[in-house]
This record gives sequence, C-alpha cells and structure tokens, in this order.
Amino acid sequence: MPAEPALTAETGGPAGPADSPDPLEFRRAMAEFATGVTVVTALDGDEPVGFACQSFASVSLEPPLILFCADRRGRSWPRIRSAGRFCVNVLGEEQADLCARFGSSRGLKYEGLDWDLSPHGTPQLRDVLLNVHAAVHDVHEAGDHDVVIGRVLSVRVHEAPGGVWRRPMLFFRSRFGVHPPEVPFAPDPWGEGDRWGWG
Repeated sequence: MPAEPALTAETGGPAGPADSPDPLEFRRAMAEFATGVTVVTALDGDEPVGFACQSFASVSLEPPLILFCADRRGRSWPRIRSAGRFCVNVLGEEQADLCARFGSSRGLKYEGLDWDLSPHGTPQLRDVLLNVHAAVHDVHEAGDHDVVIGRVLSVRVHEAPGGVWRRPMLFFRSRFGVHPPEVPFAPDPWGEGDRWGWG
C-alpha cells in the first residue's frame, strides 16, 4: 500500500494555512508550556556576546548533541554562528538579573559582570546551574528562526555549597516561576521592542 503524502503548510489538509493561529495567539498558547531559561554566550573576536534563550534541549547522547533556536533578526546570533563555538548557561531561579542583562537589546550585557573564559574559548557565566560548551554542528532554517545543533565539547555542573539543591529558573505564562491560575498573563517582560526568549 503506497504511503500517504505528508501534509505541509503548503499542501494543507482539512485545516489549511488559513486556519493557522496569528503570531500573538500562537505565542500566548506556547506560554502554557513551562521552560527553563538559559543564556547562550560566545566570543566574537575579543568581544563577548550572548542572548537569553528558552528554546534549549538535548538531542542525542551518541554523539552528544544539543539544540537551541535563534531569531535570525537578532544581533547576537550571527556573531555566535561566526564564532563557531558557544556556551549554554542554564540559570537558577535567583538569577533574574542575568535575564535582565541578556534578555534585552538595551545596555551593555557584560558590563560589571564576572565571567570566565573556558578552555574552549567560550565565555562561561559564574554560579549558574550548568555550563554546556559546544561547537556549531549544523544549522537548519525554520520560519523566522534558525535551529542550531551543537556538538557538545564539555559540560560543567555547578554544585551548591554544602550540597544544597538549587531550583532552576522557569518561565511560564510570560512570568518567571509558576504562579496560581488566577494570576493573569504578564506583559512581555522586556517590552514590545525586545524578543526575549526567541533568540
């Protein structure tokens, strides 16, 4: 029996492209899915760059691969791609200050910030939950974003003093943390002009 052709946005089906949600509706719907929060960093020449990112995941164990999604309109991603190596810094719940730095297009992201240069030539942020150092392995265009596949070079888990368990930072319904259902949707945390969490 021949395989049925795949349905795409172009071919449509019972519900074609005209029934797709508009960007605001889609974004609000996706806000129902809680995510962790990371900062993707790299060194462009002698200048450190980076952006806040929600779309981070592991892909493969053998070989070790990860992915993140980056908005092609962003200023940091083209420089990270050119650098060829990057670090994904996984944030703890108390690190909203780092989100404020890297989640906005305004201000100097590294001004007054302590960070270290890893053996891989990537900036690693201090006191985060995890640093994942990787090389750009592949890039796939997907709508207005790039899906970036990284080949993991090394990982570093930061243990809390005394073995105390640290809670990860979560982003849910446009807020940091998970709140009761009666708490209304928050506005975009960094304003309409910024694309926090989308690369």
